[in-house]
Parts: sequence; structure tokens; C-alpha cells
Amino acid sequence: MLSVAEALERILARVLVLDRESVPLDGALGRVLAEPVVAAREVPPWDNSSMDGYAVRAADTRSAGAGRPVRLRVVGEVAAGTVASRELGPGQAYRILTGAPLPRGSDAVVPQEDVRRDDHHVALEKAVEPGAYVRPHGEDIRSGDRLLEPGLVLRPAALGVLAALGRARVDVYRRPTVAVLSTGDELVAPEAPLGPGQIPDSNTYTLCGLVAEAGGVPVSLGIAPDRREQIIERLRQGLQANVIVSSAGVSVGDRDLVRDAAEALGARLDFWRVNMRPGKPLTFGRVASEGGERLFFGLPGNPVSSMVTFELFVRPALRRMGGHRVPERPRVTARALAPIDNPGSRPGYLRVRLEPTPGGLGAQPTGEQGSGILRSMLLADGLAVLPGDTKVPAGGEVEVILLLSDEALSAQR
Repeated sequence: MLSVAEALERILARVLVLDRESVPLDGALGRVLAEPVVAAREVPPWDNSSMDGYAVRAADTRSAGAGRPVRLRVVGEVAAGTVASRELGPGQAYRILTGAPLPRGSDAVVPQEDVRRDDHHVALEKAVEPGAYVRPHGEDIRSGDRLLEPGLVLRPAALGVLAALGRARVDVYRRPTVAVLSTGDELVAPEAPLGPGQIPDSNTYTLCGLVAEAGGVPVSLGIAPDRREQIIERLRQGLQANVIVSSAGVSVGDRDLVRDAAEALGARLDFWRVNMRPGKPLTFGRVASEGGERLFFGLPGNPVSSMVTFELFVRPALRRMGGHRVPERPRVTARALAPIDNPGSRPGYLRVRLEPTPGGLGAQPTGEQGSGILRSMLLADGLAVLPGDTKVPAGGEVEVILLLSDEALSAQR
């Protein structure tokens, strides 16, 4: 039986990064950059004013002092989006607004509150230095600067940089499409009336949500009953996607038919058990198709097992396919706020809530840890990783895989 690390290593060794596509900037938020971005222009492209005021020659203000004002003739005005009609000469000033290009001949700006104006002249009683209130060209970005690297998730600031460089489109990695199948005679759609022994299908919705959160595009294959031929047909439909993820039917019971169905489609299965709890039955393999090789994950049917195994194995694969630099979730060390118990020989991935404490983060178990208790995932900020037969006492250190976003983690701290 493979360890979690061994299973993940095998999976990632089979994952290829998808090709790239060009998208407009307004559709690039959250996508993964597939090209280096090198500046082909300077930002800002010319010296400009950081204040509303007057553009002057600093040399003309040297003699200014309290009671000894220097008077300069105002010869024009320049606003953002326009340029001065002529060069500034000695003893002259230009009215200038924030963001406007400095007129030729000027080298400083005097804020409007530091001058007195009457008709066509301004008077100032304080000398200014060259460059005062001027944003020089290239202050932000120089031509040739290497600004963004492949693998970067494009956030709003990155989109702003691309726009400032005059880029209307950008190359990003394609998002993996993921076909999601739930199996089991007992499952019905959430809105359907429940018959004897039936339960609503929750795995389709949690797994599709996890796919989207990982940067993939989920495609639901619906529910297949425990019938070999029907499972085969649904899996065949899933070959249109880059990845197929099924839940339930991968153990060794009489109705566990997913592994057999996958093999009937020609799947080459790499492994089908992992040493962990929850989630020991887990199948991974590859299926050949006309569109190329597809990855196949057969996850356990219990809701928590399904979600935990997705987090540990499917999510890293999807992120690697989508070009992310770091496929796995970050890990932190926290202090147990109550005992955290992992009975049994298998390593445990236990659901915990994280709380800020004076010494860092504290980890509190979310309650009962059974593989069918979906509420334990609802309340979880992370998965505490414990070796088998281990009990961490209150105050002890525990490693936690973060399920929180970066923003949510910052809020917790």
C-alpha cells in the first residue's frame, strides 16, 4: 500500500502542463500566466506632475524668500491628456494639472497652494529644487524590465501592469476540464423526492466546486447506478475532458464496479489503495482516447473521504496541468487547542478549525471525524496531519495543510 507522498509522486509524474491560449485582459483574472512579460516601454512615458500647480524652471526660483517673492509670467495651461504648445522660457510658468506632461524647458512643479496668482503672473516666496513634484519617466517601469514570470496567477495588479504596457491580450495556460461522476443506487438529485434507502447526491456538488476552486472547468456526468455498462458509458462520455473524477465504487465490495469499468475502457491503473484515513480506497490511472491520454481518479464515496482525497491528489494534479508553480496547498505548524487523536495505524488527515493565538495559530478539532460527517469539512480551515496511533495533547504542535485562501488566512491572523 502506497504512502500519500508516494502516491502523489506517481500522479505528478504523469501530469503534463496543458498548452497555452491567448485571452483578453478582461478575461484573464485568476488565470495562470504562460509567458514572461518584458516591458517594451517606460511607465510613465514622460515626466509628469504629481500635483496641481505650476511648472517652472527651478533656476528661476533660487532668489525667492519670505518677503522676496519671485514673479513668473503664466504663459499657458497643460492638463492630463494634452501637451504644452511651446517650450517654457526664463521667467515663465505653465499652469499644470496632476498627471500632465511637463512642458519642455521646465524641471519642477510648485503646488498651487504655495503661490499667489494675479492675472497672468504667479508669485512664490520659496525656492524649489529641480525635480520637485515631478514623476520622472520610467519611475515605475523601465523598458527591458522583466516583470512577470510564467506560473504567476494573474491578480488585479498584474492586469494593471499589462494594461500600462499596452497589452490588450495575454498568454495563459488552458484550464483543465474535469468530468465528475457520482455512482451508487442510493443516490438521487438533491431536488428529487427520497425513496426508501436513498440519499441526496452531495459529492457531485462538492467535487465540482473543488474543481473550480483549483482552477479547472467542471463538467458533471450526473449519477450512474451500480450497473457496469452504465458506468462504462458515463466514463466514456468523460473522455472528452482532460481528467475524469468518479466517487464511490472503488473498494472491493460486490457493487464496487468503477475500477472494473475503467479497465474495460482501457484504463491502465497505477494504484488503488493509499495508506491514509479517511480515503484508503483510491484508484489512479490513465485512459487512452482520440484526444490524448486522460487521467482517471476513482475517489471513495464517503463525502469526507472524497473531499480529502481530492485535496491531496486531484487538486495538485489539476494545478500542475494548469501551469501553477506550486501545486500543493501550503502547510503551517499550529498548537493544538484541544487533544487531537488519530487512533489506528494509518496516517490521519483530521479536520481542524484554525484560530489566532498569541503565539501564532491554534488548531481546534471540528468535532466527530467520521468519513461521512460532511459538517466536519464545512467547519474546517485545515487538515491536521498525524501519524498512525498518535494523540497530540492540548498545547502540542501539529502540522496543518491549509484549506483557507491566502486572504482568509490573513484575516485569521
